[in-house]
Amino acid sequence: MAPPALLDPGCPLCADAGGRVLVRAGAWRIVLAGDPDYPAFTRVVWSTHVAEMSDLGEEQRGELMRVVLEVERAQRAALSPDKINLASFGNVVPHLHWHVIPRWRDDRHFPEPVWGRPAAGRDEAVAARRAAVLGRLDAYIETLRRRLGGSADPGAGTIVA
Repeated sequence: MAPPALLDPGCPLCADAGGRVLVRAGAWRIVLAGDPDYPAFTRVVWSTHVAEMSDLGEEQRGELMRVVLEVERAQRAALSPDKINLASFGNVVPHLHWHVIPRWRDDRHFPEPVWGRPAAGRDEAVAARRAAVLGRLDAYIETLRRRLGGSADPGAGTIVA
């Protein structure tokens, strides 16, 4: 297998952060996706342009999964969701990234995936849930930054606005 290009100029995740950057390290970044129904929908994006987990070496895969799990832990600690969804598709944007999505039984799509068919009759619950999550979003971001951005470890992330 040939080594992948560092960046692909036609790739949206090479050309743009893919959301509001919360923490950045050399190999990865953590961003809020900006989904209005899911304000804590977070992406962990690998920095170089690769499409699959198997494109990474064993140590890189371990690092990426460590970060994904820390995002999950931060969401659980700060937001107390009913469930966390983890997904890595790349069908539309073939650049390695993971979605970490806190879910609640009263969210717009539960139990379907967030890309699935929305449930009917939940507008009030969705608005209330959105407000509750937005009210805890700063605590989530602080927890995330404390876990991944506040370490003295040279591999730890850098806190970004």
